[in-house]
Amino acid sequence: MGYQFIHLETYSRKADAKGRSTDFIFAEASRKPEASVHVPNPLPPVVVYGVGIEAMQAMHDSAAATATINVKGGHVRKLAKDKKTLHTVVASHPFTMEEIRAEPAKRAEAEEWEKRTISWLRSQYTGDLKSVIRHEDESHYHLHAYVVPVDEPAMSALKYHPGVSAKREIMAVGPAQGEDAKGLSKRADKAYKAAMREWQDSYHEAVAVPCGLTRLGPQRRRLSREEWQREQVQAKALQKTIQQAKKVKASGDSFISRTQNEADVIRTAARQEKEAAEQAKAAAMAAREEAEKAQEEAKEVLFRAERYSGITGRLKAMWDALGESKLATKIRQEFAAEIVRVQAFAKTIQERLRVEEKRRHEAERKAHEAERDAEKARDMALKMQIERDRAYALLPADRLQEVATFRPTMQPRLTPSSATKEK
Repeated sequence: MGYQFIHLETYSRKADAKGRSTDFIFAEASRKPEASVHVPNPLPPVVVYGVGIEAMQAMHDSAAATATINVKGGHVRKLAKDKKTLHTVVASHPFTMEEIRAEPAKRAEAEEWEKRTISWLRSQYTGDLKSVIRHEDESHYHLHAYVVPVDEPAMSALKYHPGVSAKREIMAVGPAQGEDAKGLSKRADKAYKAAMREWQDSYHEAVAVPCGLTRLGPQRRRLSREEWQREQVQAKALQKTIQQAKKVKASGDSFISRTQNEADVIRTAARQEKEAAEQAKAAAMAAREEAEKAQEEAKEVLFRAERYSGITGRLKAMWDALGESKLATKIRQEFAAEIVRVQAFAKTIQERLRVEEKRRHEAERKAHEAERDAEKARDMALKMQIERDRAYALLPADRLQEVATFRPTMQPRLTPSSATKEK
């Protein structure tokens, strides 16, 4: 690998001592012949961020033509052509274009460096970063970034020069106590250098370190070849460490995201189960009410059966005086069996009510069963009433008056055919 290279410069519409103006910079970027004599085989630039060169130049020239500054006395005048209105940044990767074209792995590394560089430029200049282009017709893979402060009335590009801004701030405050002009200038120059180092350090931390580049080259620090190779190995190792840390972080983020999703699923399921439990509880309460109603009906049937049992007991005492018939014995046995069954049914209903408290999801089914059994009990009671009237029909006519006091006021109408057949 190698070391980082990043450089900044500001330009005005008026050419400087080297003949470079904003028009020249735009012409060089777009590879116009008069500004590209240093390139053997010029190629069109590749726009990797923002607008193209022509659009950016039109934007710059239009804003510069209307920019104004305030002067003494409250006057406003147009911006002079020697005022800096364009800020540029050049960043270069250590790989040559031949290496990148020949080796896909190196191209991938250079493209990763490019993405990180653009991200760093955007964080530095935000909306005033109008364009980033890549030139592929020179020796090394490199980028040009153009910053145009079109939204500022004075259109001062020097505000993006960290060294100039730091020096101006010192000079504006003036000399400290006991400090002369030379001392002030020296302190301002020191602030300039510190600000530029901080700017370079920012790029190194955000781009060079993750890409395995060193902060400075060997010649600047007079390193031996062995020392320089060792430093490159260390930079590469640091790059791998950072990449591994990114993978671990990504894995951790994935785990957190997956855990959050699972927690959401669990919360949703719990909410659904809660809603289902509330619905089941409401259904169980309704079923319980139905079961209690069925129990009351069963008790009513049981009461009627026991009442009728009392009547038949009195009839039995009378029948003993006359002689017990086979039909009377059969009726008594049937009544006794039905009474026991009804009592057992009432017990079953009570047991089911207790079970419903523990197993609410079966409450509705049991309530239906209770209702069906109650219906059977009502049918059986009606049957017993019919049999009772048949028993009355068996008595001789002269004995009917004696048992009239025991005969219920409500009774079904019977046909005499069954009584005649039994006689």
